[in-house]
Amino acid sequence: MVQEYRQAFDQATNDPAAFWLQAARGISWDTEPQIALDDQRKPLYDWFPDGKLNLSVNALDRHVDAGRGGNTALIYDSAMLGTVTKYTYSELLREVEIFAGVLAGRGVKTGDRVLIYLPMIPQAAIAMLACARLGAIHSVVFGGFAPKELAARITDCAPVAIVTASGGIEPSRHIEYLPAVAEALSLAEPAVKDVIVAHRDGFAHSLQEYQDKEINGQQINWLDWEEQTKTATPTGPVPVDSTHPLYVLYTSGTTGSPKGVVRDTGGYATALQYSMNAVYDVHPGDTMFTASDVGWVVGHSYIVYAPLIAGATTVLYEGKPIGTPDAGVFGRIIADHKVTTMFTAPTALRAVRKADPEGALIASHDLSSLRALFVAGERLDPDTYHFASKLLGIPVVDNWWQTETGWPIASNPLGLEELPAKAGSPTTPVPGFDVQIRDALGEQLEANQEGNIVVKLPLPPGALTTLWGNDQRFIDTYLSQIEGCYLTGDSGFLDDDGYLFVMGRTDDVINVSGHRLSTGAMEQVLASHPAVAECAVIGLADALKGQRASGYVVLKSGVETDEAELKKEIVALVRQHIGAVADFREVTVVAALPKTRSGKILRKTMRQIADGKDYTVPSTIEDTAVLDELLPLLRPQA
Repeated sequence: MVQEYRQAFDQATNDPAAFWLQAARGISWDTEPQIALDDQRKPLYDWFPDGKLNLSVNALDRHVDAGRGGNTALIYDSAMLGTVTKYTYSELLREVEIFAGVLAGRGVKTGDRVLIYLPMIPQAAIAMLACARLGAIHSVVFGGFAPKELAARITDCAPVAIVTASGGIEPSRHIEYLPAVAEALSLAEPAVKDVIVAHRDGFAHSLQEYQDKEINGQQINWLDWEEQTKTATPTGPVPVDSTHPLYVLYTSGTTGSPKGVVRDTGGYATALQYSMNAVYDVHPGDTMFTASDVGWVVGHSYIVYAPLIAGATTVLYEGKPIGTPDAGVFGRIIADHKVTTMFTAPTALRAVRKADPEGALIASHDLSSLRALFVAGERLDPDTYHFASKLLGIPVVDNWWQTETGWPIASNPLGLEELPAKAGSPTTPVPGFDVQIRDALGEQLEANQEGNIVVKLPLPPGALTTLWGNDQRFIDTYLSQIEGCYLTGDSGFLDDDGYLFVMGRTDDVINVSGHRLSTGAMEQVLASHPAVAECAVIGLADALKGQRASGYVVLKSGVETDEAELKKEIVALVRQHIGAVADFREVTVVAALPKTRSGKILRKTMRQIADGKDYTVPSTIEDTAVLDELLPLLRPQA
């Protein structure tokens, strides 16, 4: 059966048009495509340019029409509230039709943007699917982002409406959303007319506080979700072109300016249906529990869209891997909902292991329904892989992908056949992704030689088609460095068996508990402190979070300040401007930073020293004494 994977991979590589037209038959079209790929705008590509469809139909209507309306579509399991709510396909369709009617009644139409700023509650999935029903383009922003970051996204995609809630619930606190939304609107250049608020008990702020306030001289309508749905007219689906944007999802850029990844409709639907069949082996009657957040690409693809497109049951979990109430909560969810496939991040598994080294709390539950555990978000280290494999006794699959690609670049394709696993590797490239290793000049490298991981163009369906409003930035960022290839920004190698090993980022974007964050953006914040002359932020290896940010600051000449107080102020600045998701805690005052003669700070060398790795001092270093003085400060951070 390994031959089945190889046959699929070879066909997708050698004849992608035939391969993907066949895969496209797995979804429902209003106008079935006859053309697979439009390459007239190289290096930009469009999949199924003559096709028309609606994604909410593929996620809901077609299953109801096929007689599966009584099957459970979505299970909302809130560890924060201690409640479980289930929606059948028919019930979820009704909720989506009604909220689509709310949006349509407020004037939202095909092509308009709607920004969704919600916690892990059913309204998040309903709002996303309602936008898809209208052909409106949604942009989901993770609830932990600070108002400044939210404002940047409002300014960039110019939504006509925002859908939010009273707030999010953490184990130790309530996070108020409404003040953050109001502040973001005051900082943005909004086209926002309406803010629709899902009320939650226990929060200090209510929409009534904002209803009569102008923001930047503009009157914005603050509306109650429940009240609006009482009078809304259910709305049918609007067919859109396959190439029509489904959503914009922002990811950090190395400049600190967010990049709005644009996902199309038909290519995405096709890729997700294919991935559920070939990679995750999830089908109608199965239950998928993806422990992520709808603010991330994993939540978009494998909480909301893919499980529903496949006709399976999806679990929407509001809680943490530990502390709600303990490190056995994943086992409880698996047992309670008869989960067949689970997806989480290595960070979550490391947190579980730290709290419960033997995994006894999870193992105390009935896990017999679980067939496979998929892990992505950052590299699955061998220790964590072995811990999970021993604990569960099922395939533990590291799958590697990015916000940009929308679905796995490399994975063990369980739906085709389980390949032998190798700890530290996400196994082999998925059919559709022609992964190659190139050097800085674009030359292809041999097996086991580390270099830039690239994907030969065209990218398969489901990957980003451009960046919002900026084709040129898309080309410059991803497609121009190595001709004919998409640059992933990661380095690694392919071994003699064709297994991929991803070694780390080649840029200065770090991965903190699954959040991709720009060190450049953090450095801008550190540099804004009046006492700081220059600074560097590097990502250090962290056993629990994958990476953690560590800041180094040089004070302005003549500045006298209490270092402990300075550190507190800088940490508070990062929390204010980047958000709590950065988990920024470490600041070290240094006399100078090591640089090349051209002025480039040697961040990679600093990171290697701090992580205890071998390093080579670049010949272009300006002053080796600076690095020597820094060594005692860096080494304790390892």
